[in-house]
Amino acid sequence: MSKEKILSILRQNPEDFTSGEAISKELGISRAAVSKSVNVLRQDGYEIEAITRRGYRLIAGPDLLTKGEIIPWLRVEHIAAKLECFESIDSTNNYLKRNAMQTPSGTAVIANEQTGGRGRLGRSFQSPPDSGIYMSVLVRPNLPPVQALNLTAFVAVAVCEGIEAATGLRPEIKWTNDIVLNRRKICGILTEMSIEGESGALQHIITGIGINVNQRETDFPEDIREIAGSIAMAAGKPISRGRLAAEILNALDRMYTAWLNGGEDYLERYRSRCLTVGKQVRLIRADGSTQPAEAIAVADDFGLVVRHPDGREETVTSGEVSVRGLWGYVD
Repeated sequence: MSKEKILSILRQNPEDFTSGEAISKELGISRAAVSKSVNVLRQDGYEIEAITRRGYRLIAGPDLLTKGEIIPWLRVEHIAAKLECFESIDSTNNYLKRNAMQTPSGTAVIANEQTGGRGRLGRSFQSPPDSGIYMSVLVRPNLPPVQALNLTAFVAVAVCEGIEAATGLRPEIKWTNDIVLNRRKICGILTEMSIEGESGALQHIITGIGINVNQRETDFPEDIREIAGSIAMAAGKPISRGRLAAEILNALDRMYTAWLNGGEDYLERYRSRCLTVGKQVRLIRADGSTQPAEAIAVADDFGLVVRHPDGREETVTSGEVSVRGLWGYVD
């Protein structure tokens, strides 16, 4: 943990040197321990300048998804206390499900790579190393399960706002769980609930978020190259994954408080980003049948109001249908 704390201290004074003595006093460790931790940081890829009688200065660092890269950007300490980071994992959702009984509410898990990433309806989600952010958060709201069905929509708003805070870009939402930039999918959200069999009580909710951050177009398989994208492709430059992950966690923390207290204006914020409304779509029913329709509004419960060719209107939920766009972006 010393190296993460030292990295945080050096980030607080990026233009100035911080003496080894000041670091040792602040952390309550020896000067030798400070020197050892600095050497470990250098082995991790950080460029740290050291000058006798002046101290240490951080020059540059690698794009890592570690606590040392994420925590300095977090605005609330309770997130940092429950943050777990992995270099590689099968699935952040699966990890939290396996450990749900002993996992505190609000725990966030972030991985540099997933070997078994999943999307909705059992689809695989590509999770290559060193380019994306793969995170899951477990919460235990004291609510009936039916009242928790709109959480994915709230998460979608929070993810968009976190991306905007970190990059200045304004993502949009394809109803109900895909995040889009420049008509390309950059993020998918998967929410899973655990309900007690006898009482029907909600035990916990795990929300998984997979984000394409620094991929290039050629990093995607040819069959999805025209529809998949990354934040870096939209920004035209590499993105710091540590800061981005932190800003999303900050936004999720604000969102969760609002969600528990009635939702504030998140419905209107969702509507303002929903690119599906006003578009021709194809409804894909659970039995595989498809129907053309026009998406005309997002309902108050976050359902999608569609108009069929015969003029009949219907409000559908994500549990009933999937929506595929006919305007260029598809899922």
